[in-house]
Amino acid sequence: MKDARAGTAGFTTLQPLIWPEAGICTERGLYLRLQGAAGPAADDQGWRFPAGSGARFDTWFNLFNAGTWQRQCRLQSLHLLLEGEGCFAVTVFMALPQGAWQQQQHRAELAPGRPARLDLSALLAAAGQRGLIFFELQAADGPAALARAGWQTADAPRRQPGLALAVTTFRREAEAARTAERFAAFRAQSRIKAHLQLIVTDNGRTVDLPPRDGVTVIANENLGGAGGFTRGLLEARARGASHCLFMDDDASIHMGSLERTWMLLAYAEDPATAIAGAMISEQRRWEIWENGARFFTRCRPLHMGTDLRDFRQAADMEWEVSGPPPPQLYGGWWYFAFPLERAEHLAFPFFVRGDDVSFSLVNRFNIVRLNGVVSFQESFTEKQSPQTWYLDLRSHMAHHLSLPALDVGAWGVLKIAVWFFLRNLPRMHYGTLAAINLAVEDVLQGPEFFDAHADLVARRGDLKALAGDEAWQDLKPEADLPPLRREPPPAWLRHLMKLSLNGLLLPFYARIGRRITLEADCRDSLGHAWGAAEISYLNAALDKYYTVRHNKPAAWREIRRFAANARAFLKAYDGLAARYRGAYGRLTSEGYWRAKLAMDRPGEGLQQDPAA
Repeated sequence: MKDARAGTAGFTTLQPLIWPEAGICTERGLYLRLQGAAGPAADDQGWRFPAGSGARFDTWFNLFNAGTWQRQCRLQSLHLLLEGEGCFAVTVFMALPQGAWQQQQHRAELAPGRPARLDLSALLAAAGQRGLIFFELQAADGPAALARAGWQTADAPRRQPGLALAVTTFRREAEAARTAERFAAFRAQSRIKAHLQLIVTDNGRTVDLPPRDGVTVIANENLGGAGGFTRGLLEARARGASHCLFMDDDASIHMGSLERTWMLLAYAEDPATAIAGAMISEQRRWEIWENGARFFTRCRPLHMGTDLRDFRQAADMEWEVSGPPPPQLYGGWWYFAFPLERAEHLAFPFFVRGDDVSFSLVNRFNIVRLNGVVSFQESFTEKQSPQTWYLDLRSHMAHHLSLPALDVGAWGVLKIAVWFFLRNLPRMHYGTLAAINLAVEDVLQGPEFFDAHADLVARRGDLKALAGDEAWQDLKPEADLPPLRREPPPAWLRHLMKLSLNGLLLPFYARIGRRITLEADCRDSLGHAWGAAEISYLNAALDKYYTVRHNKPAAWREIRRFAANARAFLKAYDGLAARYRGAYGRLTSEGYWRAKLAMDRPGEGLQQDPAA
């Protein structure tokens, strides 16, 4: 067993350990696994360990993915820094997907101002490009305390990134203010303070923040996320940043993610390296919703459903993530950091939805995913509406029409629209069917439509009117909802209902079909909808609902409309694809966006950085 005392030589913390945080995530098992009588310190700044108690850090937030760091950065040294009081017996493990694990035993004696640093360079070398490294500790000679810990290296960084966080907001003043406040507090004490700034693009022109160092507010035309994030990107370039981080305005992240991101960008061999943060639903904070995604005909979230409380599931995900990236990988703009010089194409004017997909696919980024870098979000399923289905379909079709690498031919693109339509027809979402038809009709107008309707003002009104029965309404105590269906009906009934298009081909189905209620998790499930003529959908909080009902005239009206749109699309495909491909470069150029956002107009934009 080795005795470790921290010296004074220069070391850099690559990944400070992250603790549970109120307002972000308090699922303790995602960060550490306490043993015995161990618990949080009285001041909530670390952990206390009575004699014999301990903790294990084989968790997604706090393990060290040596495979990722070795593949991307070729590190030569690795150390574990421990700060606190008392004596710990420390075991460090290196886990491979196959083969025996390795471990090292250490004794760490801590005192205020005297941390311990454990040399793990041998384990790093053994890990290669697949190993995961984590540790456990136990209070050895009496009570002990751990205040902070982190994974360090003695290697020198390759660059000093200037990272500009670009946040877009629209009439969410409280969220923007909280984000600015959290960022300013973090930046004030961060060792990379000089390399961080926050740019808030205010599409609603309603944000009024007190002056803070490193925070700038820019008043902007409301051209959605595409216009807002593009404005942030251009402002970051103008301010001399080397990298930009697109992030949501509520910044539901651990601020420690920013340091992890900056460090990997600083050490990465490939200057095109970008970092895509994962996403976790606020309803299930222990479960991955998406850790990167692929796009080909549909968005395909990666590692959805991974239970981070289970070490094996988290480890399997990390072993895969550390390998070569899958084809058509993209990063969502809830957290996406990238080098500005490699952004040859800016966003396509989608307004929202789909701009992040094409931005990742068309620019030559080396996209990396890093454990613990994640944004906690509202469930995408609960956000669904006729507008989101409209936006998703038109962006999906435009991607395949615009980018030669995604060419699937006329029938391949049409199948995407058919899939969207058939996902909603059995669920009786007739307003969404109308929105899907509208999306196809707008795509048929060519790229000129996106240019002319970059603000989506007219369409937003049209789509709001289509919501109708699909709009959420308050659930009152006296509401008499049908019985809750928790499981899909039997297979024989599902097959029968598929043959009848869920009763559309059966007479009097509105009278004989079941009336059911579905919870939020089942909202997008076709399996639960079969055999129902009326469905009431509940939200996750169980305080809102809406009800849809079987309606043959509405269904057949949209079916006939879709058939006509399909014929028109197949006939126009060749010329349409040529127009999209010909216009893509112009619609994603800096010149186009500077003109669209009126950036060269004198006095345009409002800056609130006293240091600017």
